[in-house]
Amino acid sequence: MITEAKIKNLVEAYLKGKEIFLVDAVVKTGNHISVFIDGDHGVTIENCREINHFLSESLDRDTEDFDLTVSSAGADRPLKLARQYKKNIGKAMDVVTKTGDKITGVLQSVREDGFDLETTPVKKPKKELENKIISLYFNDIKSAKEVITFKQ
Repeated sequence: MITEAKIKNLVEAYLKGKEIFLVDAVVKTGNHISVFIDGDHGVTIENCREINHFLSESLDRDTEDFDLTVSSAGADRPLKLARQYKKNIGKAMDVVTKTGDKITGVLQSVREDGFDLETTPVKKPKKELENKIISLYFNDIKSAKEVITFKQ
């Protein structure tokens, strides 16, 4: 039986010491395997192809057939690892806490246990409000995604 743990162990061993890292691996019914990777400086199609080839060679199709997809974590997927947060310092983020609070701000720094966002309050007429830094803990986060903008 192909398990998520087996896939994660294989990929993590293969990527050890590289700037590419495993974000998640999911094995669904029928051995549909999805592997999501990220990199300190992004991910290329070649990175995905190499890992796909490695996994295809490491798993035995004669014993168990499988469907394998390897892709980048993508901007539409929530951040899961501190390493992903570090590469997004200086970028706008949408964060939802486990209590349901929605916070948008610019990622300022990342700590071992959390991160700091600089938020810009909505300006009200005749009243100037200052930006403030909010410290959040990874354990309190339901989801965090990079805000994609097309402005230059």
